[in-house]
Amino acid sequence: MFYYLFSLLDSYNIPGSGVFEYISFRSGAAFITSLLISILFGKSIIRYLQKKQIGEVVRDLGLQGQIEKKGTPTMGGILIIIAIIIPTVFFAKLSNVYILLMLFTTIWFGILGYTDDYIKVFKKNKEGLPGKYKIFGQIFLGLIVGLTLYLHDDVVVVKNTTDIQNMRIENSLYENGSEATYAEKYGEKSTKTTIPFMKNNEFDYKYFVSFLGEQAQAWGWIVFVFFVILITTSVSNGVNLTDGLDGLATGTSSIVGLVLGILAYLSGHVMYSEYLNIMYIPHSGELVVFASALIGATIGFWWYNSYPAQIFMGDTGSLTLGGIIAVFAILIRKELLIPILCGIFFMESISVILQVSYFKYTKRKYGEGKRIFLMSPLHHHYQKKGIPEAKIVARFWIIGLILAAATLITLKIR
Repeated sequence: MFYYLFSLLDSYNIPGSGVFEYISFRSGAAFITSLLISILFGKSIIRYLQKKQIGEVVRDLGLQGQIEKKGTPTMGGILIIIAIIIPTVFFAKLSNVYILLMLFTTIWFGILGYTDDYIKVFKKNKEGLPGKYKIFGQIFLGLIVGLTLYLHDDVVVVKNTTDIQNMRIENSLYENGSEATYAEKYGEKSTKTTIPFMKNNEFDYKYFVSFLGEQAQAWGWIVFVFFVILITTSVSNGVNLTDGLDGLATGTSSIVGLVLGILAYLSGHVMYSEYLNIMYIPHSGELVVFASALIGATIGFWWYNSYPAQIFMGDTGSLTLGGIIAVFAILIRKELLIPILCGIFFMESISVILQVSYFKYTKRKYGEGKRIFLMSPLHHHYQKKGIPEAKIVARFWIIGLILAAATLITLKIR
C-alpha cells in the first residue's frame, strides 16, 4: 500500500519518497513493524484469551512441567498471522503474484488452524477438525498454488546464465531494460526446481511422465501440483508436531524464515543468480518483504512464547507457519531443500512415523507393542530422559542453525 503511495509522491519529485523502491528498505520496515505488532499487542491478546478462558487442555503424560502448562492461553497464532499480514500489505507490492499467493496461503491455513483450535477449545473435542477436512483444505491450496504458477504470465524462470550474459551484451538490462522486459524476453514456463549437491542442480517434474513424449511438459504440471500438496501437508504437519515445547516451533520457524528470505533475494536478483548459477526467478525478490514480516512476527511472538510460555500458538499458528514455509520454498523453486532446511520438523515427523509403525509391527508379530523412543515426537523423548525443557529447545535451535548454514552451503557445493 505504502509502495504505491510513495511511488506517486516520487513521480512528483518529493524528496525521500524514492526509498520505497528498494526491497531492502521495505523489508527492514516490514520486519520492524511486524516485531512491534507482536510485542505491543501480545499482552492485550493474552489478556483477551484469558478472559475468554481459551486455555490449553493438557493430558498428564508424566512429562516434567507439563501440568503447569494447563490453562495457558492458546490460539496465539492469531497474533502471528496479524503481524505477518499487516506489514506485508503496507510495504509489499500487492500486484506481485508471489505476494498474493503468500497472503492467500497465510489466510487459508489460518482459517484451517483456527477451526481446528475452535473445535478443540470450545467444542471440547480433542480430535479437532477431522483429518479429511484438513486434507481437503491442503489439496485446495495446492491446486490454487499449482494452477496459478502454471497460468499466471508473471511466473517464469530463467534456467541458465547464458541469457543473462546476452542481456549484458545488449546493455538493455542496465541501461534501458527492466525486470519485466527481461522476464518477457528470456523467461519461460517450467516445472524445473533446484536439487541440492548436483552439478547441474535442476530437476524437472516432467521426468516422472517422460514416457508421454511431447505431452510430458503439460502433464508435468499435474505432477508438480501433486508435490505441492504433498510438501505443504508434510511441512505443516511437521511444524504442528514440533510445537510441543515453549519457543521450539517459534524459534525454528524464525531460522527457516531467515534462510528462505536469503534464498528469495538471491533467486530474484539477476546478478547473484548468474554468479551462483541458479535459476533466476523474475519478481520473486519481493518475497523478501514477506519473509521479513514472517521473521519479525515469529520473533515477536517468541517474546511471550519463550520458557515459561505465556501463550501458545496452537494449530492456528503451527499449521499456518508450516503452510507458509512450504509454499514459500515452492515459489522460489527450493522445495527439495526442505529436508535439510527444515530438518527439525523432518526429524519430529519421522520420529512419530517410526514410533507408530514399529509399535504396530511388534504388536502384530510378538503380541506386544515395543517402542523405539521413550516417547514421540522426538522432543518428548529427551524430556522423558530428564533433560530440562529450556535446554532441549536451545539445542534444537543450535541444530536448526547448523542446518540453515548447510542449506546455504548447497548453493556452492555441487
